[in-house]
Amino acid sequence: QVQLVESGGGLVQPGESLRLSCAASGRFFRIYQMGWYRQAPGKQREMVATVTSGGSTNYADSVKGRFTISRDNAKNTVSLQMNSLKPEDTAVYYCNTGLGGTAYWGQGTQVTVSS
Repeated sequence: QVQLVESGGGLVQPGESLRLSCAASGRFFRIYQMGWYRQAPGKQREMVATVTSGGSTNYADSVKGRFTISRDNAKNTVSLQMNSLKPEDTAVYYCNTGLGGTAYWGQGTQVTVSS
């Protein structure tokens, strides 16, 4: 069992920045991959960025060069630094990980980019 708790969403103007954080807790030894997904109204949930325990990262094309994912293996946390935000980044952002073949999701945090 893994519990994921996100924080850091909010309302910002285009071009501004936000940082999302997620903390994992529960009974596990090591989590291999953690990531962020998002879901905008009327759209499917999509991958934003993932990072492995070894530090390998993967980004959606739409956020490359603007978003940076990082993790602290010792604290089981993952963060998403989002710069140069655009209105199309507006969505509910979910922290995600997998363990033993089961996917775990946080409760989601709203990010709204609007002038």
